[in-house]
Amino acid sequence: MITGELKSSIDRVWDAFWSGGISNPLEVIEQITYLLFIKRLDEIETRETAKAERFPNASVTLRFGPDQQELRWSRFRDRDPETMFKILNHRVFPYLQTLGGDGSTYSHHMRDARFTIPSPGLLSRVVDMLDKLPMGDRDTRGDLYEYMLSKIATAGHNGQFRTSRHIIQLMVEMTAPTPQDEICDPACGTAGFLVEANEYVRRVHPGALLDAEQREHFHERMFHGFDFDATMLRIGSMNMMLHGVENPDIRYRDSLAENVSGESEKYSLILANPPFAGSLDYESTSGDLQRVVKTRKTELLFLALFLRLLKPGGRAAVIVPDGVLFGSSRAHRELRRTLVEEHRLDGVVKLPSGTFKPYSGVSTAILLFTKTNSGGTDHVWFYEVTADGWSLDDKRAPLLPDEKLRPVPEVALTGEEHARNNLPDVLARWSRRDGDELRRARTEQSFCVPKADIVEQGYDLSLNRYKEVVHEAVEHREPLDVLADLERLESEIQQGMAELRAMLG
Repeated sequence: MITGELKSSIDRVWDAFWSGGISNPLEVIEQITYLLFIKRLDEIETRETAKAERFPNASVTLRFGPDQQELRWSRFRDRDPETMFKILNHRVFPYLQTLGGDGSTYSHHMRDARFTIPSPGLLSRVVDMLDKLPMGDRDTRGDLYEYMLSKIATAGHNGQFRTSRHIIQLMVEMTAPTPQDEICDPACGTAGFLVEANEYVRRVHPGALLDAEQREHFHERMFHGFDFDATMLRIGSMNMMLHGVENPDIRYRDSLAENVSGESEKYSLILANPPFAGSLDYESTSGDLQRVVKTRKTELLFLALFLRLLKPGGRAAVIVPDGVLFGSSRAHRELRRTLVEEHRLDGVVKLPSGTFKPYSGVSTAILLFTKTNSGGTDHVWFYEVTADGWSLDDKRAPLLPDEKLRPVPEVALTGEEHARNNLPDVLARWSRRDGDELRRARTEQSFCVPKADIVEQGYDLSLNRYKEVVHEAVEHREPLDVLADLERLESEIQQGMAELRAMLG
């Protein structure tokens, strides 16, 4: 976790951009991403040079020739603002556009880099601030970039917006990624789900990266993210790099438009919060997905996509709008039937309607399922989250100290604090969904529903369809007793009025 001092440093960088004329948050993040990439190239060059000097016969990759040394961060950072501005604008960014031959995801997404910092003064201030940030430690640099991303306060195009980190953490904890997984987010945006899965594996399976073969799998084949927004691809790639993943598969793909035959049944875990932008034309939608479900609704097409991408035994935790749970169209019902009858629907976590404010007030839920191709749904576990640790208005202010806001808090929550943050309870009860949760009454915050009941309700998955409300006991009295009480009350009122008149008389 970064300190208040480091947050203040980032705030100053951000303010410098705004005062310098760049007010679009995505453009600010993009320009910072370019500069951090340039800084990383210099650090790699320094390491490779030292390696070559120490081991003359070692294989090294040097990116800067003798006539390109002034393109390195460590060289131009000390130049005067005007000279630095010319070097970046006319030499460094054209150089970035020549990269990509090494096959790395970072170089590939930097090829169309655009330098939009408007003045030498702003560039000089930003370079100086970034140079002072402690980017040597993986945890620190990852948290710093996450803090920068948290400043994206406006929704993007096509319904894109950033998923809160604590919701991502909950979904990752519930699916428990392993070192053997191949993880995919088909609408990855800033790669928040992939980053958190990376952090989970490092924390829970620390020995996994000690084995050479396993380490190669982790850095080269474990993490896959698709998006059709070039800016998001650059930001997502940088996010993964700063969190210590050397070469993730982050690439351009219009997930709903392109056929997925080459990706079919490839991944063992899908984590996603895809954009729900409404409807697409049949002509612009993948034929592979139309064969799963005939619809133009993006939320249903994404669910069909997840089922195609998962290998048998693969699992998923994905966010869907509430309409997916109870929609009455043929496509809605058929997709829910498919999840329940042909695969294993494990759980439905109802989220508060303010979870995605200020971007959206739409009600959502987390669907958790396993692809089996042979059924397996015995019962479905439901949980109604009423509080996620943050206020449910547009401000989304924290309701608890930092150490108590995560799904796995550093300090255990009291009963009163549970009312402000249900996420640790979600995680604890999820682990017992095949045990004592089966005996919970439907009046509780979480409970299980047998498959037969769901079938009887036409595969409706809305929690309110099954939740039972406790009615307070009402005392019923005989009418004559009620009339006697009313007469007694009337007599007392009349006596009181008489006494009051006597006092005033």
